[in-house]
Amino acid sequence: MAKLYTKTGDSGRTGLFDGTRVRKDHPRVRAYGNVDELNALIGLCRSADNDASLDAELEQIQNDLFSLGAELATPGAAASKAPARVTEEQTTRLESWIDAASEATPPLGSFVLPAGTELACRMHHARTVCRRAERDAVSLSENEPIDPRVVIYLNRLSDLLFAWARLVNHQAGKTETIWRSPNTS
Repeated sequence: MAKLYTKTGDSGRTGLFDGTRVRKDHPRVRAYGNVDELNALIGLCRSADNDASLDAELEQIQNDLFSLGAELATPGAAASKAPARVTEEQTTRLESWIDAASEATPPLGSFVLPAGTELACRMHHARTVCRRAERDAVSLSENEPIDPRVVIYLNRLSDLLFAWARLVNHQAGKTETIWRSPNTS
C-alpha cells in the first residue's frame, strides 16, 4: 500500500505537473493553492441543505476549479498539454447563472455587507478567496504565461458567488445589510 506522505516536500519544495520542483511559496503554487482553498469552501457551501439544482451547480464549479488548478500547476510549454483546460463555455455557463440569480433578486441599489444566512456568508467567504486566487493568477501572468481564460473564469465566479449570496438571502427572507458610509447621518 502506498503511503500518503512522500517526504519530497520536507525541504520546502513541491513538484509541478511537468516534474519541475519549485519552492512552496512560488507564485504558481500560491495561485493553485488559493484555487484549492476556494474549492474546499465551495464544498462547505455544498454541505448546507441546498436544493438539488444549486448543489449540482456547485459540484460543477468544483470540477471546473479542479481543472483550473491543474492548469495552473502545469507551467510553460507543458500547459498546452494540461490534462484539463478552462473553456469559454464554462465562463458562459457562469454568466447564465449570474443572470438568473440577478433576475430573481431585487436590483442592487447600494453596497451590501457580507451577512445573512449561514450559506450566504459561506458564499461571501468563498467569493473573497476567489478574488485572492484571481489576484494571484494575475500576478503569476506577469512573469509566466497562463491562459487568460483562467483569470476571466475566476472573475466571473466571484461575481456568481456574490449573486448567489444575495439570492439565498432573498429566498430565505433575509434583508440585506446595507453598508452605511460614516460620512452619512
